[in-house]
Amino acid sequence: MSRRIEAYVGTAGHSAWFSDDQGATWIHPNSHSGMYLEARVWAFSSHPDRPELLWAGTDMGVFKWDERTTRWTHVPSPIEDAWALCQQPDDPDVIYAGGRPAGLYRSQDGGASWETLSVPGLADFSPINRGPTRVTQILVDPMDNDVLWASIEIGGIFRSADRGKTWTSQVEGLVSLDVHGIAVIRRPGGRLLLATTNQGLHRSEDEGAHWTFQPLDSPWQYTRAVVPRADTDRIVFLTNGNGPPGTTGRLLRSVDYGDTWQELPLPGRLNSTVWCVATHPHDPMLLLVCTNLGQIFRSRDGGDSWERLPHEFGEVRALHWRWAEIPEGRPGHAMTVRN
Repeated sequence: MSRRIEAYVGTAGHSAWFSDDQGATWIHPNSHSGMYLEARVWAFSSHPDRPELLWAGTDMGVFKWDERTTRWTHVPSPIEDAWALCQQPDDPDVIYAGGRPAGLYRSQDGGASWETLSVPGLADFSPINRGPTRVTQILVDPMDNDVLWASIEIGGIFRSADRGKTWTSQVEGLVSLDVHGIAVIRRPGGRLLLATTNQGLHRSEDEGAHWTFQPLDSPWQYTRAVVPRADTDRIVFLTNGNGPPGTTGRLLRSVDYGDTWQELPLPGRLNSTVWCVATHPHDPMLLLVCTNLGQIFRSRDGGDSWERLPHEFGEVRALHWRWAEIPEGRPGHAMTVRN
């Protein structure tokens, strides 16, 4: 076996795409790969202790890619539409998933069985009354692996201090409950929480007990992803635009732990809101960014400069770098169609 960083794009209608050359070209598993070619892929998760596996959250539930068989396998679960995935850093068999309508789930045996987590108040945000609620992100706190954070689109923010057994709602101060993402920022003398919403960026310095709106120097306050660079929380990326999907957008960066933000120019005309950021600890200088309507950008210098990659997707909902384990003698993924 050999290992290398591989990139993944999840699309809204054209399944998952893989790249083994840092995004220069992309390959699309064919109809025999185990996942419907027109699936909507909302999220990815992988773990360094399981380099042969990749997990995907889709509109048909949870799927697992195995490099040894080069196939997707549907993983039976109570989640019909899986929007968020993450794994416990100290145990890759513990997988958390979030669905639509909003619900939280956990597997403690590598996906063999699942339990529905009890989240008081989450059911109050019903699809009938509030629109299509969904879990947009689940984050294991990098400073305390017992703590989980979940952001809910039309539902706010929930916190668990016991690995998902119990949850509390933490929404005081949010100007909108339409929450898209969350980040824990470790900084000298303490820590900061950042959360993105359809009406702007929020920050909390008291473990989410209270949130404060943080205006951006931008024509729009709509924000999607907030992601610290893999090697340092001093540098944080924020995606911004004029709505979903929008007609243009911005990539913002903070070099002072999220206190101030500056635009990073992306080459060419952007076709929609900037949506996702992917970073990886094996090579923190290598970054991928996408717009909602499929443009992909790459930086090799930690975000100082960017190039627009030639392939353009229809609609992108997830970006992921993975430290993959590849069978010897196989240059690329088998059973694929290259585009």
